[in-house]
Amino acid sequence: MAPTPATPQEAVRPQEVAPPLPGREHPYAVRGALARLTAPGLAAALSMGAYCLGLALCGSYPFGPRSRAVNDLGNQFVPFHVRLWDLLHGATGSDLFFNWGSGYGVPFLADFFTYLMNPFSWLVGLFPRALADLPVFLVTLLSIGLGSALMTVFLGRLRPGSGVLRALLATGYGLCAWVLNDGFADPMWMWGPVALPLTGIAADWCLRRTRWVAGTLLVALAWAGNFYTAAMATLATALVLGLRLLTATGMPRGDRLGAAGRAASMALTGILLAAPVLTVTFEASRAAQPAPPVSYPGRPSVLLQLSQLLPGGHDGVPAPNVFIGVPGLLLVAAFPFVRAIPPRVRLGWYALAAGVAWSFVQEPTILLWHGFALPNGSPYRAAFVLSGILVMISWLALAHRPRPGELAAGAGLVAALAWLCRHQGAVGTATWILVAGGGTAALLALAALGAPPGGRARRATAAALAGTVLLGSAYTVFSVTVARDRIPWFRPKITLTGASLAARDALAARADWPRSRTDPGPHEFANNDPLLLGGEGGAYYSSYVPAATARTLQRLGAGWYMRGRHTLSFEDPVGQAVMGVGGFLSPVPQRRTRFVPHRAHPAPLLTVRGTLAPAAPGETVFARQERVLGAAVYEVPALTPTAGAAPVPVRGGWLLRPARPRGARPAGPSGPGTTFTAHCTPGSTAVWSAPWFSGRVSGLGGHSTGIGSAEVTANPMRTLGRVPADGRVAVRFTGRGPQRVPGHAVGCLSRRRLTAAVDALRARGPVALSARGHRLTARLRPGSRGSAVLALPAVAGWGCSVDGGPRRAPRAFAGLAAVPLGTGASRLSCSYRPPGLTAGLAASAAAALALTAVATAGTVRGRRRVTPPRRSNRDIPTDL
Repeated sequence: MAPTPATPQEAVRPQEVAPPLPGREHPYAVRGALARLTAPGLAAALSMGAYCLGLALCGSYPFGPRSRAVNDLGNQFVPFHVRLWDLLHGATGSDLFFNWGSGYGVPFLADFFTYLMNPFSWLVGLFPRALADLPVFLVTLLSIGLGSALMTVFLGRLRPGSGVLRALLATGYGLCAWVLNDGFADPMWMWGPVALPLTGIAADWCLRRTRWVAGTLLVALAWAGNFYTAAMATLATALVLGLRLLTATGMPRGDRLGAAGRAASMALTGILLAAPVLTVTFEASRAAQPAPPVSYPGRPSVLLQLSQLLPGGHDGVPAPNVFIGVPGLLLVAAFPFVRAIPPRVRLGWYALAAGVAWSFVQEPTILLWHGFALPNGSPYRAAFVLSGILVMISWLALAHRPRPGELAAGAGLVAALAWLCRHQGAVGTATWILVAGGGTAALLALAALGAPPGGRARRATAAALAGTVLLGSAYTVFSVTVARDRIPWFRPKITLTGASLAARDALAARADWPRSRTDPGPHEFANNDPLLLGGEGGAYYSSYVPAATARTLQRLGAGWYMRGRHTLSFEDPVGQAVMGVGGFLSPVPQRRTRFVPHRAHPAPLLTVRGTLAPAAPGETVFARQERVLGAAVYEVPALTPTAGAAPVPVRGGWLLRPARPRGARPAGPSGPGTTFTAHCTPGSTAVWSAPWFSGRVSGLGGHSTGIGSAEVTANPMRTLGRVPADGRVAVRFTGRGPQRVPGHAVGCLSRRRLTAAVDALRARGPVALSARGHRLTARLRPGSRGSAVLALPAVAGWGCSVDGGPRRAPRAFAGLAAVPLGTGASRLSCSYRPPGLTAGLAASAAAALALTAVATAGTVRGRRRVTPPRRSNRDIPTDL
């Protein structure tokens, strides 16, 4: 529905807002205007100050030695912010479209839209690269402050009243349980608590029939910052708007429908303005390696859910994290008893909160909140919207000046709740301190605010309440952080430390891009080492790992985690040569932060082949590598079991039986294992390949540990050692439980043949090669014919032209990009275009035209703005 012009009369307001007294100006109008300017700043200062104080008390970064880089914060978000620093400073050959540094070349725009669109993320460019952990922390901190400030503004739209008191309740929103338990480790999600009040303000303008253009821009800002949490915030805002329309009195049906229509058109246009974020990420998700299957374990108990309303605890049990602090909880509990609020309004808001809480623990509605896909991790990522709704309820209660008896009834409910939940894991000493001590102080202060006016006493009471909120919030941050850090799963990753910076220097000393790659290799500081350290490696951890990339690398001998959503580098000589790896790091055994740099003899990034051999039925990984290399370099001997537990022959290999009783789950390899013997040319290098094997593999003086699990975790090909003079290769596989060993698990590599094969590819390589941004250009040797094969997984979006001809998508050769050259070629030019970008830009352009047309039409008609309604004398004074 198109926006309608404002009417001369004031728009009808919902029932929960008392009408102004006619003919009288509010006595605190001037001071109220000042409060409207300062209250959001107060909320931001209180919430950020309390957060910093709480972290300082427990010695967490940046106020102590305890790293915050747990889970994805260390594995994804710090490395991605480091890559953003590189892009802002021109310190990488990649750009926003394509990332040459990860997964041996992967699309990047979807990662940027998903992980780096929080505007505060861009502050990383103002800091030294080695201090990237600090601006990542600031993303969380500033998002807390902005979310609290905007919620303060929205509460004033919901019901006029004291800016200071709104700020105190908004502080509880900014430091709600979701922020402290879920959002703290995901800077991208921290835009969600900002998006909720943003969309709420836009919806309020729809209700008042004003500022359609500005509201549309707020919606676009919310969705651009992080579309995932913005979708949750938009759904919650729609529910709140629907409730306000239903509970409004004296509002004609046509006006209700008109407000709903304005909101729908505003939301649609705002989302279309941010369309590239959606279309690019949608296409990237479609092309991504499927996530591991996720099943909903079932809803938590009612008492467990209720215990999440009480602040100060964290027990690691999955449940919606919703607490908003003691003052907010006290007012939410008092809300049903506040007689100044019409009964249907009280019933409506409580029904909304209960309905949203119920929807969080039912699988169909969990899917609705999370874009119709169960998330891999907590299924309660939308919990911040319930915290926002609870804060709205608490403000409606406070804005109607609850009487001491009504507050006492609410305090009784809170006490009963704490007693009922006393045995829940989330309720501990900190909870009792906050509920008993902070609750008593908050109850006395709130009761005093409802007393007859007295300026100085009222300001003193408000100051005492502010101190209670600050100290209580800081203690909540401290107690939750300490409780969470006791969970082993929250062990921090190593990000930018002395060891990782030394590794970056070692890689930089060997940089030779694009003639060859420098790969951080299997040495892992974080799951995205190439982003963190630089270079052009195979490791890549993202929701957007292309399936083509994951499958190609794994089939050529690289490993993966998370069913292919975290790829690993090649560790074997042939895989490294094929992918053009000229320098890499290898770990020092048992020393996670130590590494050894190496140089290698790689093929060029682009090679010219006369013919491309087709895949043979039942092709082994050794044969596949030889096909890509274009030469035979392996012996693949037959394996014979010669010692240890006798394996069971199965199709394609052997099954190693566990030596322990059935049902036992040993922590390490069980039994003596099985030794297989083969014969190879003396002096060759033996490597093993058993992607899904879990256990110990030893032989020829070397050993390594396999952590394979069918389809979930794949082992890379690894080197065993040098074949002795007698040519006998004995390899022992000691599995964890029953394990399968492939029939062709060992290959013997001739280093001489590998060197010759690489030299032949170099001889036919390009005369000049450039790979920068999202383009690759090459000047080929005269008369080059056949096909150009790129050491680059063939992902959708690439297009190549030969000698200035038409742009065509490359073919796939063993999963790598291959471009037919015809009978002779001299130039090759390739570029990458993110799928979905063109459609998204077209949708944004259409939305921008509609927005411009509405703005222009409103200006031409001289559309009058609606005057904001004056406050009632029944409101809480605004001089607090």
